[in-house]
Amino acid sequence: MTDTVRAIQPPPGVLGTLWRIRGALDGISYTWLALPLRFAVATVFWNSAMAKLANWETTLSLFSDEYQLPLVPPEIAAYLATSVEISTPILLVLGLLTRPAAFILLMMTSIIEIFVYPLAWPTHIQWVAMLLVVLCRGPGSLSVDHLLMSRFGRQPLARS
Repeated sequence: MTDTVRAIQPPPGVLGTLWRIRGALDGISYTWLALPLRFAVATVFWNSAMAKLANWETTLSLFSDEYQLPLVPPEIAAYLATSVEISTPILLVLGLLTRPAAFILLMMTSIIEIFVYPLAWPTHIQWVAMLLVVLCRGPGSLSVDHLLMSRFGRQPLARS
């Protein structure tokens, strides 16, 4: 038996070029994929919070007349939604408590989809996809979560 391992050579021509491109893409660190996911979702919810804060009377009117969430009074729902939309984007951008923030936004997206805008699923499914990746894989190495996990001697849960 031989102990040498022969490297797999890519095929020649166009197929070889595609093989090398795939290899390069496979080599991209998750950290560089997590950043745009975190920032994209944060932007969506941050902009929504800013729109609510721009005219609070309109926000209260929307929650009273259009959104009509079950079991939650409109004023409380407006304050809760705005609080979540201000706090979780900050956490996502910093990469602090990233997984809980992603989970909270997943729940909020579900509520929006089920009770408020059920026909907006093409948009909501995009938010869900991004949030699921961040929830399952974490924020990546460029995050406060990673820094804290490294600082306290534990390996981060997410692959970088």
